[in-house]
Parts: sequence; C-alpha cells; structure tokens
Amino acid sequence: MTPKPVIPREAARRDIDQAIAHYAAEGGTPVALAFIDALERAFGRLPRHPGVGSPRYGIELRLDGLRAWPLRRLPYLLFYRDAADHLDVWRVLHAQRDIPAWMQDPGAP
Repeated sequence: MTPKPVIPREAARRDIDQAIAHYAAEGGTPVALAFIDALERAFGRLPRHPGVGSPRYGIELRLDGLRAWPLRRLPYLLFYRDAADHLDVWRVLHAQRDIPAWMQDPGAP
C-alpha cells in the first residue's frame, strides 16, 4: 500500500521555516539538519500509522480528528489530520508555547 502524501498547510510551512531558521542561527547547520531529519521521519511514519498521534489537543480545541505527534529529541509537536487522500499538516509548534492560542491564530508569528 502506498502511503498518503503529506501536505503541510501554509501555517505549517511557516512554522517549519521559522524553526529551521532559529536552529540554524542558534545551533548551527547540524542542529537545523537534525530538525529536518526529525520532521522527515514524522512525515514518513504518520501516513502509514495516522492514528498514533495524541488526540489531546483535538479534544481540548473541539477539532475532530486533530492529532499531535512529537518530533524525536526536539521540543516540537506536529499537528495533523488524517484526510481521505492525504495527511493534512496544520501546524508544527514548539511544545512550550500556548498551543490552544496558536492553533486558533494561524497568522501567529
């Protein structure tokens, strides 16, 4: 079975770009590449096993089907929904942020 494609929303792409820029500036290229590797691992696993993410924030925010998956060894959560034909990535946020506020404000920096 071919895994579903992973399609990040615009807000998720901004989140990813900001995290990479932050890690590159603060920790250098190796740290930024570690973030990219963790993200790629999640993008590879989640389409094959979309139910593994935690539904906690989806329940709290009353967003049916929303799940969160932690990036390995990094303080980021990947928020997604399992759509019929793809994995819909909503946000990629630092775990210590006010997640409910950030999820409700897709234009947050």
